[in-house]
Amino acid sequence: MPAKNQSDTCDEIIFSSFFKSHIVALRNFLFYKFGNVDQAEDVAQEAFVKLWQNCASVPLEKAKSYVYTVANNNSLNEIAHQKVILKYEKNFTGLDKTNESPEYILEEKQFQTKLLNAIENLNEKQREAFLMHRIDGKKYSEIAVDLNISVKAVEKRIHLALLSLRKEIDL
Repeated sequence: MPAKNQSDTCDEIIFSSFFKSHIVALRNFLFYKFGNVDQAEDVAQEAFVKLWQNCASVPLEKAKSYVYTVANNNSLNEIAHQKVILKYEKNFTGLDKTNESPEYILEEKQFQTKLLNAIENLNEKQREAFLMHRIDGKKYSEIAVDLNISVKAVEKRIHLALLSLRKEIDL
């Protein structure tokens, strides 16, 4: 009797009928597991391919269980693989957060150093007004109130600070 069941699974017409009657349910089962239609479709197809490759050793009455087991194992392997990828990406992203060349990064650091030195070289009044505006994000009127000077005086200090910075940095 087992010989007849084995040949039934390998019969193309019976296999095709089995495939058509179970593919949608298996794909839906996998879709609920993955949340991705394409991935569910791929794993379902792989499960049926594996059944076809092993049809001689899988009786027809156990074929449904076999297909679901293969699909479930493949989905668990895929999920485990995705976890490894995510863990690797999480650990790796700290190494190269930009796609900039090393030359660009070096030039950026050099410019930042130049800028900080140029800001240090400003006179105290200009530096104070400039940093309040650019770093603290204060408006000219707010700076004028804080420093107890007119808005025009604030404008002049920031203007002179910018001119001095441009001259020193060579922009």
